[in-house]
Amino acid sequence: MSSEEKLLTLNLKIWRQKSAKDKGKMVDYTLEGVSTDSSFLEMIDQLNEKLVGESLDPVTFDHDCREGICGMCSMMINGLAHGPEKETTTCQLHMRSFNDGDTIVIEPWRAKAFPVVKDLMVDRSAFDKIIQAGGYVNINTGNAQDANEILVPKADADLAMDAAACIGCGACVASCKNASAMLFVSAKISQLALLPQGELEAEKRTLNMVEKMDELGFGNCTNEAECEASCPKGIQITNIARMNKEFLKAAITSKE
Repeated sequence: MSSEEKLLTLNLKIWRQKSAKDKGKMVDYTLEGVSTDSSFLEMIDQLNEKLVGESLDPVTFDHDCREGICGMCSMMINGLAHGPEKETTTCQLHMRSFNDGDTIVIEPWRAKAFPVVKDLMVDRSAFDKIIQAGGYVNINTGNAQDANEILVPKADADLAMDAAACIGCGACVASCKNASAMLFVSAKISQLALLPQGELEAEKRTLNMVEKMDELGFGNCTNEAECEASCPKGIQITNIARMNKEFLKAAITSKE
C-alpha cells in the first residue's frame, strides 16, 4: 500500500434488473477494502468477485477499453453521468473521489431510446442508427492530400476536431430531462459540416440524421446545458446551434 493509499468501506446501492422485461430494483451491498488507488470499474470488479464467491449473480455493466475512449462505461453515479469529476468517464474515475463510509448510488442510463438490457447495461444501438443515417462521407475524395494543401481555416479545423472528440457514450441523453440526443447528433454533424469533405452531402446528412433521431424517440433540446456539463469530452452546445443552422438551411433548400 502506498503512503497515500487508503482502504474504504462503501455502501453501494445498485440497480439490479434481470432482463429488459423485469421491473428491476435497487439492491444494497457493503464492500470493504476498496483501495483509493483503484478505478470505479475496478471497484465494481471487486464487488463482482465477492458476489461470485458467494454464488450470487455478478453485476452486469458495459466496459471495453477502460481508457476513456470507447464510451461504453455508462453509469449514473449519485445522480451524475460518469460521476462527480468533470470531463471524466466512469472508467477514468478513481475511488479517491469518495470517502470512507460513503453511500454510492449506481444506476444505468435512463432514456426511452436506451432500454435497459440487464443491470447497468443499456442498449445504445440508437446512436449507431443515427450514424448509419448519415454520419459519414460517402463520396470519392481522392487520395490523401498533404495537410498543408487542404484549405481549411485553422479555426474551423479546431472546431471540427473538438466535435470529433465525441465518443458517443450517451451521457448527454442520460443527463437531459428530455432525453435529448442533440449534443451527440450536433457533434457528428459539425465534425463533417466544418470540413470540405463533408460539404457535398451536408444537407442530406443533416436532414437524415435529425429525422432518425426524432424517429427513435429522443426528446427535444430546451437549452438547459445539462448535456454539456456532463459530457466527458467537453463537447459544447454551440454545436447544437450549428446543427440547427444546418437543418434550417437544408429544410429550405430541399423545398426549392
